[in-house]
Amino acid sequence: MIHIFKKGNDESKPTLLLLHGTGGNERDLFPLAERIDPNANVLSVRGNVVENGMPRFFRRLAEGVFDIEDLIKRTEELNEFLNEAADQYGFSRDHILAIGYSNGANIAGSLLFHYQDALKGAILHHPMVPRRGIALPDLTGKKIFIAAGKNDPICSQEESVELKDFFEGAGAKVEMFWENHGHMLTYRELEAAKTWYDQIY
Repeated sequence: MIHIFKKGNDESKPTLLLLHGTGGNERDLFPLAERIDPNANVLSVRGNVVENGMPRFFRRLAEGVFDIEDLIKRTEELNEFLNEAADQYGFSRDHILAIGYSNGANIAGSLLFHYQDALKGAILHHPMVPRRGIALPDLTGKKIFIAAGKNDPICSQEESVELKDFFEGAGAKVEMFWENHGHMLTYRELEAAKTWYDQIY
């Protein structure tokens, strides 16, 4: 997968896995990583799917309607890439924190839904429920931050709460932050994510 790795200067910190939104690329979220933790490793990945010229992490059938078969395939692909990247760059495979926005948050959520040890935790900006009707792995000990918009036209408040309930039902500890805007990523939610991160790391 096309990516950028930036080595940090504190090996006690998690490696920050950056996952962009639709139409973004591997450079988009570096300012977020710099704000969250300038001392951590950063692994930023570009989605392997292209929709009307826009990179994504998995296909969709319509706005908000996921191609579940492709989601499963791409989630496995990303998980295997993380194994390879940990070996290549020498960071701990067991100490990865995803930071995802929109489509990137959805693939991060899918990693948690499908693989118990894929991530240590996640900062999810405007995620949706990746799948329904499956049993989640045991996520005890995972820490997850969800930023959601009260007026988000793509992801309703109900869906954001549903995702939180899924994670908590699997044992994860989840903090929700509500923004009054829509689907955009705001400064206030970034600062809330920073505060959450600092309390953990």
